[in-house]
Amino acid sequence: MNKKLAIVKTIHTIIWFLYVILILYIVFAGITNRFDTIMLIAIVLVIIEFLVLIINKGACPLTTIAYKYSDKHEVGFDIFLPKWLAKHNKAVFGTIFFIGIILIIIKLFAKY
Repeated sequence: MNKKLAIVKTIHTIIWFLYVILILYIVFAGITNRFDTIMLIAIVLVIIEFLVLIINKGACPLTTIAYKYSDKHEVGFDIFLPKWLAKHNKAVFGTIFFIGIILIIIKLFAKY
């Protein structure tokens, strides 16, 4: 593997992991009624990531950068994830994020 591709994959994986933590925190906040600044920041950051993906036609900008360093563009070539997870990443974590938001909305309306 090309050294520059390895660097992009490492950075991509670290950022992906941080977003997974944010999404799981959103679900945690919804389950535990922890409506705090961290929850709001997590929601905003995930929405910003969603907008970046929309602007970039569904691809992460790091994937676009990784294209420059590899001739193989199969699923997951740009990140250190199992291929099945790389393939279904948006659906899996988008669903988990949506569940977290629904939990938060339900809990907030239940207070009133």
